[in-house]
Amino acid sequence: MPGIADLRSGRWGSGVYAGVLSLVVLAACGALGLMLHQPWLFPSLGPTVMLFFESPEQPASRPANALVGHGVGLVAGAALLYAFGLQSMPSAAAGGLTPGHLVAGALSVALTTLVLTWLQMPHPPAGATTLIVSLGILHEPTALLAMAAAIILTTVLGWGLNYLLGVRPASAEKG
Repeated sequence: MPGIADLRSGRWGSGVYAGVLSLVVLAACGALGLMLHQPWLFPSLGPTVMLFFESPEQPASRPANALVGHGVGLVAGAALLYAFGLQSMPSAAAGGLTPGHLVAGALSVALTTLVLTWLQMPHPPAGATTLIVSLGILHEPTALLAMAAAIILTTVLGWGLNYLLGVRPASAEKG
């Protein structure tokens, strides 16, 4: 009987593994969000689970990188949104891109990139998290807490499933 490692071999096996587990993790987050009436499913979780299940050997796929990356993105996005006084304005998606949103968005991604590069903890999906917040799409304190909780749940479920199925994360050594 083939093991999980055998099922992950080849293009089809890897694709089925990544697709099914991405579905399971995102459906769990979304279901919890529906029950709690909170945004537990948002765009940057998609590329995070894709990294977890498609490229678990990559440094950007490490669980710590995901948690720190999205955490930095949340803080940077909120800091720039509030620094530019955009928290009470319509989001860039609803009201249109304003010069303030442009600057807050660009600076929040730059700050997130700077910090994650300095920490040697890359996680590119964090760039989407910081834009979601700095552009005002999700910015209420309860939404930010829900985002943080969803990031934790996604990481625990993603790497918990990988671990249970015999897939180990990339080495934590920084290089």
